[in-house]
Amino acid sequence: MAAYVNMDTLRFMLFQVHQLGDIFQYPRFADYDEESISMFLDSVKDFSDQELYPCFREMDEQPAHFKDGKIIVHPQVKVLMEKSAELGLIGATFDHEHGGMQLPGLALQAAYFIMESANNNAPGYPGLTAGAAHLITSFGTQELIDTYVPNMMAGAWGGTMCLTEPQAGSSLSDITSTAYPQPDGSYKIKGQKIFISGGDHEYCENFVHLVLARIEGAPKGTKGISLFVVPKKRIQPDGSLTSNDVVTAGDFQKMGQRGYCTTHLVFGEQDDCQGWLVGKPHQGLSYMFQMMNDARISVGRGGVSVASAAYYASLQYAQERPQGRRIMNNGEKDVSKGQTLIINHPDVRRMLLLQKAIYEGSLSLILESTKYHDLQRVTTGEEQERYSLLLEMLTPIAKTYPSEKGRQAVDNGLQILGGYGFCSDFVLQQYYRDIRIMAIYEGTTGIQSLDLLGRKVTLQGGKALQLLVAEIAQTIQEAVGMQELAPYAKTLQGQLGQAKEVLDYLLPFAQSGDFERYLSDATLFMEFMGTIIVGWQWLKIGIHAQQALLTGNTPYGIEFYESKLHTMKFFFKYEVGKNSGLADVLMDDVVLTVLKEREHIS
Repeated sequence: MAAYVNMDTLRFMLFQVHQLGDIFQYPRFADYDEESISMFLDSVKDFSDQELYPCFREMDEQPAHFKDGKIIVHPQVKVLMEKSAELGLIGATFDHEHGGMQLPGLALQAAYFIMESANNNAPGYPGLTAGAAHLITSFGTQELIDTYVPNMMAGAWGGTMCLTEPQAGSSLSDITSTAYPQPDGSYKIKGQKIFISGGDHEYCENFVHLVLARIEGAPKGTKGISLFVVPKKRIQPDGSLTSNDVVTAGDFQKMGQRGYCTTHLVFGEQDDCQGWLVGKPHQGLSYMFQMMNDARISVGRGGVSVASAAYYASLQYAQERPQGRRIMNNGEKDVSKGQTLIINHPDVRRMLLLQKAIYEGSLSLILESTKYHDLQRVTTGEEQERYSLLLEMLTPIAKTYPSEKGRQAVDNGLQILGGYGFCSDFVLQQYYRDIRIMAIYEGTTGIQSLDLLGRKVTLQGGKALQLLVAEIAQTIQEAVGMQELAPYAKTLQGQLGQAKEVLDYLLPFAQSGDFERYLSDATLFMEFMGTIIVGWQWLKIGIHAQQALLTGNTPYGIEFYESKLHTMKFFFKYEVGKNSGLADVLMDDVVLTVLKEREHIS
């Protein structure tokens, strides 16, 4: 079987770079240790090898589709839901009182990374179900929890998040789905939702939709949005299920992730759709953001996972494909010798190292964000606020960098295969199609960039940014004392200084009220900051690799740790080196003046 993930790299990231063992000291996670987590991940890897990877291409070739009023998905979805429940994946991080395992989020993130690397079409089905169930346990009444969550955790019922509407797109303030209060405390729901991932299929007997809607007479804009549990089927007094007037109108046929259904749902066409309010009226968007923010990090993880699988497919091809001859010192090629493997060509090695640098650096970023999430959950007071602000700061970057740069990594992998990369006989073209959606899911790159520069940079008067800079500075301080890493630590220190220059230039526009000018190049700022943040991750990786080599504690072999240092150096040369140009653009008024003049576009 071809490789799609490197378990040694994953364990190194979890247990050494991000020191998962540190959080076992908290009572919530006290049942776990490194051995139990490793056993859990091994079981997930076995499941992925046996049930997910073998049907990856088949799910693309036999895509989810709408037929005779039903969504048809690959039969392996049934196995996936059942096995996810058996492994405890759906309720893994839930409280014991809700039937969960109280597993650290870091471990669950690693498990989903394995599964999505094996088959990125599949894990979204249990993943969204878990997210929906967690939202109910967080904000719903005990009655809602008892009614819906057990069947969701068992994989018998699916779960979704229903935000987008045909006329509104990403503009949630413009949604028109309406909830009409009923005498029994329920609501009649009317409206349509589109792009609902995992919204319907035959292998779950019911679906629990979490729907954003406006209670009749509610204020306009996002302040008037409430959240409702709206099942596909209502539960009768005798426990049987009956239609709840939720109609699946179709399935969107996509360029990639074709095995993952994306539905169009119509609520209340026959005036018989019931929903139940979650939490308080008009607070729906704030509740939904719990699921959305978790989902954003999950999307970033999806980008990392596809990039991981594409890297190992590219590497295998480069190690097997003979083509051309190596250039001799005199600049000539010895045609009398046989062809060389393409991995011996410097440009191919450059493209492979770019893939490796992006996927491993992005994986570290996802795990860093998730550790903050875990620590936020088990701390209190100022410490909890600190982790919460750090998580706020990293979330848009953790969603965007792996999505955008992951696509670039897969693109380089496809290039390594040359003409074969463009052909359906080889898997790279599928990875290329699959990863494209990651920059769109859960808020496009533009939306995430506006969030980063427009909200997170200025959050609490810049406190979140200051905390993040302090974290980076701590890593720099540690690396400066190591001869091998000192030049890269100083480079990263210089990057922080450059980031300060950029913000010192941009923030006065926001302070003067010229927000269009301030935010015009938010996407470039995201790229600029993303490189700094992943540079920070690579410096952390470098510290732990260098410590292993200096102490001789190299359980994965000396070459493994040397490769981490080599890839870190590559990232600083080829990626961090580009940031000065981005800084120049961000502080140049000419482009922004052009962007303000609409007529120049036409």
